Amino acid sequence: MTNEWEQARIPTAILWGGLVAGVLDFTFALTFNHWRGVPFIRVPQAIASGLLGRDAFQGGLTTAAFGVALHFLIAFCLAAFYNGVSRLFPVLIRWAVLFGPLYGVAVYFFMNLVVLPLSRAPKFKHTALSTWSDLGSHVVFVGLTIALFARRYASARQPADLPNDSSSAR
Repeated sequence: MTNEWEQARIPTAILWGGLVAGVLDFTFALTFNHWRGVPFIRVPQAIASGLLGRDAFQGGLTTAAFGVALHFLIAFCLAAFYNGVSRLFPVLIRWAVLFGPLYGVAVYFFMNLVVLPLSRAPKFKHTALSTWSDLGSHVVFVGLTIALFARRYASARQPADLPNDSSSAR
């Protein structure tokens, strides 16, 4: 069971894990797709198309901004889920370098096999390079990043001015 000090740190782990994972994954997507000749605006519009369908590509900066917001909402939800489950299964914190990448693999498959087929996004063409790159991005930038921030904030020591709660010993 976590003590009050650790519980107060969970939102911080979610904030930083989601923010950093979101920035890294989004930067990767922009860079990779730009390298393939895709204009920067198309990446966040493609994210928005999950809810808006093909109309997202006609909305200009408005739908692009919506796509960025949606991307970060998803990143924060992924961080919240990992942090919540890691409090129930502390092995996810102790072995973050193993379970973070496995979480990234799970997220990749969940997004591609469940979320995208249920969304309004058009079917995008994938190559072996884009598939493996996207999987690698989820493993390192999403899963590992979120797990490391969860570990960072779960294992922080209590300040000296707070009483030590021996009932939450690890």
